[in-house]
Amino acid sequence: MVRILFTANIQRHVACPEIKADGATLREVLDNAFEQNAQARSYVLDDQAALRKHMTIFIDGHTLRDRVRLSDPVTPGSVVHVFQALSGG
Repeated sequence: MVRILFTANIQRHVACPEIKADGATLREVLDNAFEQNAQARSYVLDDQAALRKHMTIFIDGHTLRDRVRLSDPVTPGSVVHVFQALSGG
């Protein structure tokens, strides 16, 4: 199973504790994860099911390459971190 972790900053806006899900690609893992937590889907993905511009994802410490199809591979035991961009002054 793949572990999906959401930052505390995201959790201030939507309840999304750690989720474990199966899949061979980031898309499959996120689809399975969002079946467990549908509220997080619209916060992370846009209406075309692509990653929102203010979000980024790391898979095993590496930034994802495919922000649209989310086709980056994952393996059992992978750790996915979901981050929201922070800005301010």
